[in-house]
Formats: sequence, structure tokens, C-alpha cells
Amino acid sequence: MPTALIADDERLMRDQLKLRLAQVWPELEIIAEAKNGEEAINLTLAHQPDFAFLDIRMPGITGLEAAQAVSQSTHVVFVTAYDQYAVEAFEHGAIDYVLKPADPERLSLTVERLKKRLASPPNDMQALIAQIAKQVINKPVYLQWIQASMGQELRLIPVEEVLFFQSDEKYTRVQTKNYEALIRKPVRDLLEELNPDLFWQIHRATLVNSKAIEGVVKDIRGRLLVKVNGLSEKLEVSRSFTHLFKQM
Repeated sequence: MPTALIADDERLMRDQLKLRLAQVWPELEIIAEAKNGEEAINLTLAHQPDFAFLDIRMPGITGLEAAQAVSQSTHVVFVTAYDQYAVEAFEHGAIDYVLKPADPERLSLTVERLKKRLASPPNDMQALIAQIAKQVINKPVYLQWIQASMGQELRLIPVEEVLFFQSDEKYTRVQTKNYEALIRKPVRDLLEELNPDLFWQIHRATLVNSKAIEGVVKDIRGRLLVKVNGLSEKLEVSRSFTHLFKQM
């Protein structure tokens, strides 16, 4: 029975990949899980799995650094949410990858390649890992998914579907076209992780998706209010950010 390790600092992503792998490759046994690169190295050396599914970006030791340490003894599969700049290197090399969140159809293709590799020793990946590392380091990486609570459910929300984020003292509201959810991460932290070209700060407590802005109006007090596509609610713009709308 083939064996594998999954390494990702987000538990929800580990669970999702484990579920998808069970669907497309039920014979594969997940014998270890790691939440960072250091754990991935130690657990891979201890358990010697056939495959190591490594998230490229993890705190501390990254998936790329972990791959350099274990790729001579284990077939490495990179897991990434940042597809455009990395996939080219994957497609032109002998490296397998999974895009987050794992799509069953795409994952099935990866699994078929992995099955063929079982009978062969791992490839020398050092040069290819170095090539991918250059691409990763030279490109800004922004948050692609939000893990948010909806009642008792934990949901993964694609960032591009979020219309706006709005914080209060305890929670940040995540508003999409069809529903709202809550996260504990404040706007000031989201600012460092979101693409500034996509999400504009219009208030100390509000970030709005620039592609969702329908227009800007003034109320009777002279305040600027942002109209968001599909919502009747309007978002106040504080004076510090009115310059964003001078051309509108």
C-alpha cells in the first residue's frame, strides 16, 4: 500500500486534501501530517513515506526548503495556491503539484503520474527546486482563501468573492454576494496579506473589493459612501481615503 505525508500550516487545507486523495486514490495511506516545514522533514525521515505533499509556503522552514531535505528519499508533490508563476516550472520539470483547494479532476491526473513513479526512485529535484524558489521569492504572494466561521461550520471563501471586510472590536465581517461570515483577524492584519490593487482601505475598519465598487455617493452630511454591487448597504469612506475616489 502506498503511503504519504501531508504538510500544510492550515488544518482545513490538510483535511480537504486528505478527503480528496481518499476519493481519487483510496489505496493511499496518509501516515503523517505536519503543520510546518520542520515537522515535515522530521516526520518524513521517521516514516519514510512514498510521497510527501508539501505546501510551498509554511512558517519557518518552507515547503521548498523541506523538499530539498527529503527529495532524495521521497517523491515530492508541491501544494500551492499560487498557480500562475509556479505551474510553468512544474509543467516543464519532473515535479508534481496540487493546486489549492484540490480539484478532484486535476488531482486525478496528478495521482496517475504518481502511481507511475512508485516503481522508480525519486528524481534529482535540486535544480528545479532552486528554479521554483527564485520565482516564488521574486513574486509578491497574497492571501487567496479566507477561513471563516458560519455558525458551527468552518468555510473556505475565495478572496475574489469577498465584497468587503469590516471589523468591530472582536470580529471582522466577511461579506460576499450571497452570505456573510466572521473571522477574528482584524483589518490591519488583512492589509498585509491582501493584494492592495484588489482591496482598498476606505476606513480604518473597512476594506472593499475594488472590482465590486458600483459607485460613490454623498450623503446629506457630505460624507462619501461606497455603493457595492448587489448590496443595498453603503460603506462610509473616511477623510483619509477620499483621494481614492477623486477620479470617479
